Amino acid sequence: MATREELAVIKAARAGESRAQLALGRRYLNGGSGLPRSKGTAFYWLRRAAQQGVDDAWIIIGRNITYDQVKELSSPQEAAIWYEKAFEAGVPQAGIIFARLVLEHTEQFDSNAHARAIAALSLLASRDDHEAQWLLAQQMQRHGQPMVPGLPASAVEERLVREAARAGIEQAQYALLDKAWNQGQGEAFARGAVVLVKRLMERNSAALAQLDKDGDATGLVQLNAEEATLLLRYGQWQARAAKPELSQLMRLFELAAEAGDVEARLELGLLCAKIDRAGNRVFMEQGLANFKKALHWLQLAGEGGSAQAWHALARIYSRSIYSQRNLQVAQQYLEKAAEAGLSEAQCELAQIFWRNRRDDPMHDVKALYWWQQAAAQGERSASEALRPFMAEETAQPWAQQALAQLSDKLRNSNPFLSARIELAAIFGLTKPEALLIDIKQADYGHCLVVDICAHHARSKRRLIAVQTEAQRAAINRVSRLFGDVDCGFSGPEGNYRQRQYRLRTALPDLA
Repeated sequence: MATREELAVIKAARAGESRAQLALGRRYLNGGSGLPRSKGTAFYWLRRAAQQGVDDAWIIIGRNITYDQVKELSSPQEAAIWYEKAFEAGVPQAGIIFARLVLEHTEQFDSNAHARAIAALSLLASRDDHEAQWLLAQQMQRHGQPMVPGLPASAVEERLVREAARAGIEQAQYALLDKAWNQGQGEAFARGAVVLVKRLMERNSAALAQLDKDGDATGLVQLNAEEATLLLRYGQWQARAAKPELSQLMRLFELAAEAGDVEARLELGLLCAKIDRAGNRVFMEQGLANFKKALHWLQLAGEGGSAQAWHALARIYSRSIYSQRNLQVAQQYLEKAAEAGLSEAQCELAQIFWRNRRDDPMHDVKALYWWQQAAAQGERSASEALRPFMAEETAQPWAQQALAQLSDKLRNSNPFLSARIELAAIFGLTKPEALLIDIKQADYGHCLVVDICAHHARSKRRLIAVQTEAQRAAINRVSRLFGDVDCGFSGPEGNYRQRQYRLRTALPDLA
């Protein structure tokens, strides 16, 4: 309960007396004498005192209220004023907070405030303030401008990050490790990561104990996304060793997977199934595979967007050593992997549909589609598989000759015949195919299914891949023309003999 003296200070502060507001802010900052410690209430009274020009108020704010606290208590524009004044009054940490308020809310400040924030960081960095060095390096990464005249931005940035990392700034350490990993410097990454990994493992010892006990550490893992990525990458580097320790890898991947890292869930699922990404068996000398656990983590990874996880599930369900082998389920997962964009799965799925094309008339159409999807990603085997389905414009000289003889008068008097000749010239159709194809039924988007066997016994059903925008545009034009027209023998074009006669009559010089 507040004393009589405290009540008098509160009354005076509420009445607007600046010195009382300063005193009340100090008391709430430290607590005691009947008043609780409250940084929020302290900032409220110190800010009111600062607004009335009390110098000590913004100095106290700069020394005692952290960035994480002030961003919840005040707008960035107002708080930046007090921290900048405190910095100018000789409070170094206030300069850091001022810079963060400006640089992390750039849209709320003008270019002058941005320049003052950079100047404050540069001054503190020159005094070996490691947090300032790290923040300055981040700004250089974003804007690519050197803060030190005469030196390239990359050299200055690297020096600042290294100095901040050596001083123990974890964000800088993670930045260096990320750079080493992306540049393929595995040894340098491992040397720098080992201390941080040990620290993370110690922090999550309770979660590890729970995982050893019942395999579920939900809610116990204390990792952010950056820390989970570090554990994942360290585990991946360890896995490349000559004789990696399976239990150590499991611990690393389990922590990262429990933290929600999708790739860690994939790695953990593969490790439990004792297979690698290529489907080869690994770690067989270190116990049996745990397929139940593998399916759990691979399912989560797949739902998180990992095409590799769906592919791994397909491989597990197709393996003879798995007691619940199911080829139908395996194909369902393979389709998920293909739909997620994995070219290897797309090729496998295309091969399955092609091998079984006699079982369903749509299987060859699906096979062609997945080969096209894989070829678009540069898969060489898919491009080779597509060659027999490519349209050859010069394959049918009659169509090229007929297209050259088409006049505007003929196009207007025989629009359907003209459209069929255009299709034949573009897709290399024979005369019977050109005259009998039903474009509305033949168009499957990615290919044309040319099947006139019902009307021309000597023909064979074949597929022609649609490869270019020009081919697609031609199909669309013809489809619009035939949109409301019966393409059968009862339609306006008549039967096959009538169509042949119309072609001979329209183009008598056709060879």
